[in-house]
Amino acid sequence: APLSLSLSLSLPGWRDSAPRPRREQEWDDALPTPTSVNYHFTRQCNYKCGFCFHTAKTSFVLPLEEAKRGLAMLKEAGMEKINFSGGEPFLQDRGEFVGKLVQFCKQELELPSVSIVSNGSRIRKQWFEQYGEYLDILAISCDSFDEDVNVLIGRRQGKKNHVENLHKLRQWCREYAVAFKINSVINRFNVEEDMNEQIKALNPVRWKVFQCLLIEGENSGEDALREAEKFVISDEDFDRFLDRHKGVSCLVPESNQKMRDSYLILDEYMRFLNCRNGRKEPSKSILDVGVEAAIKFSGFDEKMFLRRGGKYVWSKADMKLDW
Repeated sequence: APLSLSLSLSLPGWRDSAPRPRREQEWDDALPTPTSVNYHFTRQCNYKCGFCFHTAKTSFVLPLEEAKRGLAMLKEAGMEKINFSGGEPFLQDRGEFVGKLVQFCKQELELPSVSIVSNGSRIRKQWFEQYGEYLDILAISCDSFDEDVNVLIGRRQGKKNHVENLHKLRQWCREYAVAFKINSVINRFNVEEDMNEQIKALNPVRWKVFQCLLIEGENSGEDALREAEKFVISDEDFDRFLDRHKGVSCLVPESNQKMRDSYLILDEYMRFLNCRNGRKEPSKSILDVGVEAAIKFSGFDEKMFLRRGGKYVWSKADMKLDW
């Protein structure tokens, strides 16, 4: 049976238990709380997406116990949701590394929400059998339902069909009670595409639609590994794409303005990445100086995080999904 929701994920149900909103002066004076953290623990990837803004500049991955130590520090500082990303998270030990982190965060740290963003190419059913119960949300990146466009973008490896694999992963998420999400980057090659039918058929809990973003040193500039300028679209082009898909209830749009400073990003060394100047400027590692000292240099806009709906019903236990 298709996945159905008994509540709307756009409803801010978290507000019932949220503390009193901060006054403007309190926002200015207080350090941000790391409520939701994106940990890019690896930069290695098997795809070559032309617009990628977290490219494979190193092959470094923290030892498992050090990563766990950092995650425990973040929980102590107020983290409620962790999202594991890359690179491609399932390249590391065939998913064992991220699987152990997922299990640790749900079982030991008891975080309300644990999620992964992946291109899906290396996920095996055995992974779901071992770790699926500990994962709240699996987000699969899919920018087009036309395989020729996926080839143009670089989101394909060998002869493997990205769209066919997406449907297989969708079914595994049903079988193992993992909420399924889709992330799409809208760019020059897919901006005219109509994805209404395919998204509605897959019925994700959320469809995150990003406007292609330039980050100097990552996908733009002399020292970048990608040249994303040819993928960039205007705000008007992005708005037209959104208008074409306004009937998709799970759509969550993110323009460049909303996206740039409203994410807390940890790199492979557990350093917060500040994107306020159009490039990723790292803090010191939380493992060396602690969360409070490092987050001062994160550039994180907590007000924009809340304004864009960054905090939502993100625990599968609260989603009341009909698997």
